[in-house]
Amino acid sequence: MKLHLLVVGRTVDKYLDALIADYAARIKHYMPFELEVIPELKNAKSLTTDQQKEREGELILKALREGDHLVLLDEGGREFRSIEWAAHLEQRQAGMARRMVFVVGGPYGFSPAVYAAAREKLSLSRMTFSHQMVRLFMVEQLYRAMTILRGEPYHHE
Repeated sequence: MKLHLLVVGRTVDKYLDALIADYAARIKHYMPFELEVIPELKNAKSLTTDQQKEREGELILKALREGDHLVLLDEGGREFRSIEWAAHLEQRQAGMARRMVFVVGGPYGFSPAVYAAAREKLSLSRMTFSHQMVRLFMVEQLYRAMTILRGEPYHHE
């Protein structure tokens, strides 16, 4: 199985970008991983919130492949402790499609069509984080899960 992180808009902070790239490289030691950036919408300020979600949703759905397991990073999603997350990820790997695609949407969330296509929703916290930070937290948690599953000393409990 491959892990795929799909994000709307580029990471503007060079320090966050470097940390994200570092964790992405670490994940690749365990399994195939790809980070894909959907470009920000042009003239977004002239669009309503719903129009932005619809257009971003079209781009998200266009990036998917047949058989992908779509997981939305969403405030209404399921929360895990890191060890539970690792076990959940391992379970999903055992009987899954070729790609597990995690999506960090735009600032207003997802369109109804994207929600309908999703197989799971995942919340990293009940707190609100910037979409830039969520990317870093997600790649770090994917890496942490890999080390937990391999019994490596990165995670302490």
